[in-house]
Amino acid sequence: MSNRPAIVLLSGGLDSTTVLAIARAQGFRPAALTFRYGQRHAVEIEASRRVAAAQGVTDHRIADIDLRVFGGSALTADIAVPKGRDEAEMSDGHIPVTYVPARNTIMLSFALAFAEVIDAADIFLGVNAVDYSGYPDCRPDYIQSFETMANLATRAGVEGRRLTLHTPLIDLTKADIIRRGLELGVDYSITSTCYDPDPQGRACGQCDSCRLRLKGFADAGLTDPAPYV
Repeated sequence: MSNRPAIVLLSGGLDSTTVLAIARAQGFRPAALTFRYGQRHAVEIEASRRVAAAQGVTDHRIADIDLRVFGGSALTADIAVPKGRDEAEMSDGHIPVTYVPARNTIMLSFALAFAEVIDAADIFLGVNAVDYSGYPDCRPDYIQSFETMANLATRAGVEGRRLTLHTPLIDLTKADIIRRGLELGVDYSITSTCYDPDPQGRACGQCDSCRLRLKGFADAGLTDPAPYV
């Protein structure tokens, strides 16, 4: 067990919660970073707190950035969240309106700064290129390019302390992610994945994120323990 520090981007959703468990299982000492960015599904902030506490994270930072100043997404502007789309519609090659412009680049840049401050050489994030909804910043070539940039743009990188981006879920199906998380003792009942939850934090069951999550549990032969409307 290395006990090396690592940054884990933690939204409180299924994927990032699994990644946090993986980082811990690999012997890292995770510092979790969550963003309050003006998202309509702000219940995920509370979910991230529950997840961090459940997994024994002692350093959990919540960064405030208001992406509503730009809008351009159903998550940060007055644009309807798509509901009831099937897999063919989700994978038709069009980037959906739930894409938040440059979100992963912005969040990874914050994580990069955090990593330098606590002398961490590793950043974990839960991007996935299999069961995903067409987001350009979830692809392997994007991750590779950001890692290259990070090692050119930081004091740590220039001084030879190479930073690594870890994406342990990138080639897994949602069902495989769930199975891996359960092997590591993840409690998915405390996570929140929905793009458009109700005021009580219950998932809608019809947005792309919910449908992919529900399909993942079904493919794994399981029932999703999270609350739905």
